[in-house]
Amino acid sequence: MERALIVCDAPKGTAFFRDYLIQNGCDEVTTVDNGAEAKRRMVEGEYDICIINAPLRTETGERLSIELAEKNICQVLLFVKADRMEAITEKVEDYGVITVAKPISRQMFWSALKLARVTQRRLTMARRENAKLQKKIEDLKLVSRAKLVLISYAGMSEEEAHKYLERQAMDRRMPRADVAREVLDQYEQ
Repeated sequence: MERALIVCDAPKGTAFFRDYLIQNGCDEVTTVDNGAEAKRRMVEGEYDICIINAPLRTETGERLSIELAEKNICQVLLFVKADRMEAITEKVEDYGVITVAKPISRQMFWSALKLARVTQRRLTMARRENAKLQKKIEDLKLVSRAKLVLISYAGMSEEEAHKYLERQAMDRRMPRADVAREVLDQYEQ
């Protein structure tokens, strides 16, 4: 499932982007016509791709693209006039924003969309890996705290506490972190 947010204040542009995304496998497309509404929508839900058709009536789109790229895990495509492309690209590329020159052909849009999808998938993979590592760190902290509690309250050595947690986890077929939580619940009351 792919969700897209289009930020465009021109009805023809909005229709072009929406129709093209739907034709190319986007399941859910949301359209807004200003930056404030785009930010609000990003807070309310997650999107895979955000397309900004700059300039907007109230802003150039550069600051909005940077803010959305920094605060959200979505790939931002910023469409700008060809004569401003180079200057704007220099400002936004360090934030991972993909800039595309207008007027745009269907082939150019297809290429930009494919690049955005690939980049978004890489971001999603990195996010999942980060979540796994964070959980692993939290589990290790729990186990370490449980060892300290066993050393302090049960008079075990560090090695004995380690073996105790390992043995309980194996015998009861539970993750070590769950055994550590039980130990902490038992002794830290």
